[in-house]
Amino acid sequence: MLMEGKKGLIVGLANKKSIAYGIAKSCKAQGADLIFTYKDDRRKVKLEKLIADFDSTSLYKLSATEDEDYKNLRDSIEKDFGKIDFIVHSIASTTKGSLSGGILETTSEDMNFTMDVSVTSLLKLTNSLLPILNQGSSIIALSYLGAERVIPNYNLMGVAKAAMEATVRYMAIDLGKLGIRINSLSAGPIKTLAASGIGDFSTILKWNEINAPLRKNVSIDEVGNSALYLLSSLSSGVTGQVHYVDAGYSITGMAAIDINEEGKASIAWDNR
Repeated sequence: MLMEGKKGLIVGLANKKSIAYGIAKSCKAQGADLIFTYKDDRRKVKLEKLIADFDSTSLYKLSATEDEDYKNLRDSIEKDFGKIDFIVHSIASTTKGSLSGGILETTSEDMNFTMDVSVTSLLKLTNSLLPILNQGSSIIALSYLGAERVIPNYNLMGVAKAAMEATVRYMAIDLGKLGIRINSLSAGPIKTLAASGIGDFSTILKWNEINAPLRKNVSIDEVGNSALYLLSSLSSGVTGQVHYVDAGYSITGMAAIDINEEGKASIAWDNR
């Protein structure tokens, strides 16, 4: 199996609909031993039950804004596991008002919080765990198309994802000298807990389904399988990249709509 004997940390598991769950599922199916984090005690009890799906009891506290948690996490993992082979960074957050209105309404407090949780946490996590990463390790961070294109109601999260993707590229240079790879995984829209905060998300899902070349939205299992590729030796020559798993939507240049003489719309792809 691809991940037999490999140990990895997954940060950002929330529930069975999480992208992180799909990634954990794919890695476990290929033999990986998995370690998870929880943000606070309220979530801990819930996650203790959830990680049993992966035959794991390894759960450590990590709040993205608490610097001490990063050191404690490293110390705990090193004590219990020694070194690890991969990291999945699947955490992002912004303020409530930042997903509505316009980007010009962003305050410095909004920006600082969003960047700290969604971008700086990747740097903190990597720097903290670097001493316990085996050579040949792989890191992935979750992104979305809103990093490079304007998506309605995504706003400040799009800015943060763009910063995260740029950070990954620069990190790839430093980590490459150590034989460690890092990539971004840009998933198409999926109905997760995080996505529930985005206004009109059902419209985004439908739009992606109509306009994607594969005429569908992706599942957490499909994203998980692509993550498995990036985390395993199959992608040993790949680093600093943005890997899209979105049924091909990111390649399209305009909406797949035809308007007939009566003013009615139809899907252009299906009329060829």
